[in-house]
Order: sequence, then structure tokens, then C-alpha cells
Amino acid sequence: MFFSTAPAGFRHPAYPTAARSLERFLSEVQSARPQKSAVIEQDEKSYTLNFDMPGIGKEQLTIGIEGSIVRIESKEGAPRQYKAAYELPQDIDANSSDARLENGVLTLKLGKLVPPSRVTTLTIN
Repeated sequence: MFFSTAPAGFRHPAYPTAARSLERFLSEVQSARPQKSAVIEQDEKSYTLNFDMPGIGKEQLTIGIEGSIVRIESKEGAPRQYKAAYELPQDIDANSSDARLENGVLTLKLGKLVPPSRVTTLTIN
């Protein structure tokens, strides 16, 4: 049995138009998907999260904090739907946290919960 390579002019993709139409479809779907841009910064006392949320009012959002997880969700009937959860490396202190929505930008300043020290000192005998 002998095999030989075909000259370059004889090689054609099996379905050239299908591949191009699939590529075009995927790029259109990706560009039509809403872009969720989030910027997360931290210092020694807090995390600061910024989200672009155009067209949403502050009464149309709910923000839930449970341990180290932050959940952001738009209420039913809002003009745009948002639903996201973010897990941070350290638990959040809800009492020292703040949320602001100005000009379509949601800013969360989340205080870090400092765990109580469990260190016990021993006296030396």
C-alpha cells in the first residue's frame, strides 16, 4: 500500500463556509453578552469592589453578605438583570461595610472581619 501527499492546490477544507459561519456566530454571541466589569482592590482593613451597572437604580439592587461571600442581584422588574456572587479570602464585617451607586457604578467598601485572637500566655515556672 502506498500513500502520497496531495499537492497544495488540491487541499480544501471539508466545510469552509460552515466553519466561517460558526466563527461569526460565536463572535456575535460573545459581543452581545453583557460585559460584567469588576475591579477589586484591598488594603489591610477593607476590600473595595467596583461594578459597572448602567440603568439600575439603588432600589432595584440587593446585596447580601454571608461570611466571605458577597451576592449582588437585581430585583424582579429591573430593566437589566444582574446576578453574581464573589468569594473573598477573608470574612466580611457587615457593620463596617458600605455600598454606593453613583452614575451607574456600584462601589462596595467591605470591612474585613478581624478574627479574635485565641492566643493564651503561659507563665513559666
